[in-house]
Amino acid sequence: MMPESPPVALMAGQRQTVTVEDIAFGGEGVARVDAFVVFIPFVMVGETVEVEITEVRKNFARARLHRVLTPSLERVTPACAHFGACGGCQYQHIAYPAQLQLKRKQVADLFQRIGGLPPELVAPVVPCPQPYGYRNRIMIRSQWNKPEQRLNIGFVRADCGLVEDVFTCHIAEPALNEQIRHVRAHPPPKGGIKVVLRIPPENWEVPPDSFFQNNSFLLPKLVEVVREAVRAGGARHLIDLYCGVGFFGIELADAVTSFVGVEFDQRAIAAARRNAATRGRTNGEFIAATVEAALPALLQRFSPSASAVILDPPRKGCLPPTLALLREQRPAQIIYISCHPATMARDLNILCRDGVFSVARVTPLDMFPQTQHVECVADVRAVAR
Repeated sequence: MMPESPPVALMAGQRQTVTVEDIAFGGEGVARVDAFVVFIPFVMVGETVEVEITEVRKNFARARLHRVLTPSLERVTPACAHFGACGGCQYQHIAYPAQLQLKRKQVADLFQRIGGLPPELVAPVVPCPQPYGYRNRIMIRSQWNKPEQRLNIGFVRADCGLVEDVFTCHIAEPALNEQIRHVRAHPPPKGGIKVVLRIPPENWEVPPDSFFQNNSFLLPKLVEVVREAVRAGGARHLIDLYCGVGFFGIELADAVTSFVGVEFDQRAIAAARRNAATRGRTNGEFIAATVEAALPALLQRFSPSASAVILDPPRKGCLPPTLALLREQRPAQIIYISCHPATMARDLNILCRDGVFSVARVTPLDMFPQTQHVECVADVRAVAR
């Protein structure tokens, strides 16, 4: 049991030598000082490290890595000189195969703790074919560096809200690094400005503020995982909620008799209709509405026993009325897609409560190598009454 207060001697600024026991979801290592939990970034399980305590709370402390005394065999040299300062990456010090194993364990632990799901339901993490240079969208910020009297352009630091001055991002596609150099050559007029850099996905219309997956290299595998789930479930009708520019509905149109996409962003819906027309997808439609407003009529329109619902919500997850309606109507299948496993596990716990649904499988995909983030696809089936 975690102690209610820290050891008397533990205080900010103090050096401690600890052994890392685990890596928590979010990327921080877990160690203990006299059974008191200490969180440390940029470490690996089994390492003995010297740390400096930076913060002491009632139930835990945080520390800064000072040096690694006994390194893990899977520790590698980070590719980026900004790693450890820039807040964009958490795992560049970990060999890529070990990153995949770590993420699978973290997802399984999270789903067991929050969702009540057995770990064996979580498949191995699908690797990205390009662990660096994969992101097609980034957001850089400008901030006036008063001590040096210059403008910093880059990403928010890992240890504070200041901006780390960045010339190259190793997880971004090369074309985005060209754009970074252009922004640095033509900087914003002042600090506090955010600049979104994006490589438009090939043959897809995406309005500036609309969502599209940030990793084009693993996107075909993501579609394959969802397609296999739809085919295994045998649904004839597909209801694609939070559909954005229509990606999943359009990609899976040939696997079902009909599909409907729902999205509140009207510009995204207009783009979805044009994307469908470009690809000759004529067995579907797109509705500009909130999920909560559109879902009741759609679940009345299609036979629940022949319908699959794709849930690809924002990071905050689904609203309670949506989950309640799905529990009430019981579509044959729900395919939940999320880059935030914690809210996903919470929502799956609600959907599966009292045996209404059950999770057949969770497939993590490493859409975000070198970072704490991971995309998950859950195949959820209605339980026969």
